Amino acid sequence: MTQTTSLQYEAPWPVYALDWCKSAAPGQTMRPRSAFRLGIASLTEDYRNRIAIVGLQDERVLVEDDYTEYPDFVTLVEAQHGYPATRLQWQPSTSNSFAWSQKAINAELLATTGDALRVWEYSSDGASSVGAYVGRQVSGGGHKLTLKTALSGQSKVQNNNTGAPLTSFSWNEKSPSLIVTSSIDTTCTVWNIDTSTAITQLIAHDREVYDVAWLPGSTDIFVSVGADGSLRAFDLRSLEHSTILYETPAPKNMPPPTASPSSSARPPTSPLLRIAFNPADSNYMSTFHMDGTDIQILDMRSPGQPVMELKAHRAQMNALGWSSTDSQLLATAGDDCQLLLWDLAPHTAAPAASPRNASTGLSSPRPDVKKRVLTDPVMAYTGASEIANLAWSPQIASMAMNTGHTTAAGEWIAVAMGKSIKALKV
Repeated sequence: MTQTTSLQYEAPWPVYALDWCKSAAPGQTMRPRSAFRLGIASLTEDYRNRIAIVGLQDERVLVEDDYTEYPDFVTLVEAQHGYPATRLQWQPSTSNSFAWSQKAINAELLATTGDALRVWEYSSDGASSVGAYVGRQVSGGGHKLTLKTALSGQSKVQNNNTGAPLTSFSWNEKSPSLIVTSSIDTTCTVWNIDTSTAITQLIAHDREVYDVAWLPGSTDIFVSVGADGSLRAFDLRSLEHSTILYETPAPKNMPPPTASPSSSARPPTSPLLRIAFNPADSNYMSTFHMDGTDIQILDMRSPGQPVMELKAHRAQMNALGWSSTDSQLLATAGDDCQLLLWDLAPHTAAPAASPRNASTGLSSPRPDVKKRVLTDPVMAYTGASEIANLAWSPQIASMAMNTGHTTAAGEWIAVAMGKSIKALKV
């Protein structure tokens, strides 16, 4: 039997935001194919954007013709979204055991950001989702995607009543009722989505905030990056101050300051667009600059400068994401049509405990450690066009497809290129 290592889906519109479900559907943990579900969102410059959930063609649909005619994925359900979603995430796997006050037991939650933080409830009855004809897009049959809440708080810094557009968000794994959002109005807001209330809003940066991430395992600490070129850490237990972990270097040939510089003026630096923690070792974070082709790896224990730089992309970066396993694999993608996979495990191992380390308990690299430059990814995939975004799957067991092919167990990565989504076996 041939093994399939890539699956494809063609969306009816250009795709930007996407995420892979974090666990199999409720009650279907024995069916690996139920873990092949993606949440996707359109990117069109109008108020007619959509979000959709796509899944594998149902195995009970008999494919009699040449199987290449039919998509691997079909649309299970879709909904109106208005403005484009800047980020879409599926509920953390911990949500299934969380005591939600108002969620149907078999439903799953998704969230999106745009002009507001929206929480969606998705439910499927599993059995009735059969498309009667081969290749037919399954519509509505037992799949429901409904808007639960739309949260947009009053902005601390703008006079208008509605909140400013949100750029991204991070869903807390330890306490799935917590979501932190980032906004162009310089603020971050922590929400309790179970009670639909804002817990706190803080002015996080001097300019727009572009991305935010909870420290894995924590319900108090999160980090954010923004247009001011800084990476900052916040602790909900002491919000009076933040910690600047990294600032992008000022450009080399700066024009001389103007005659009356404002007291807070900082030389213009390159904005930081994305931030993501390594789930296998949360000391490490990855980020990249606007228009940048390199990825910076930072270590919480020695802030100030990257401990590693990954250099292989030949055009601007658009997305990055860590594997959810202990493998320490980082995927990066950009306008060079490339998806690159980096193995950081050999470079993040704690040094062997020397007598000096044993006494102080320090295993972190010295702050003056020389920055490593890595130029060799362990895997490269070249797509047909620029890759706008990527998402990792959870670990999925092997299974047989209705085409007669099989898939190997392990992780997959989905990439969005225009209207095409490709799922690639790692």
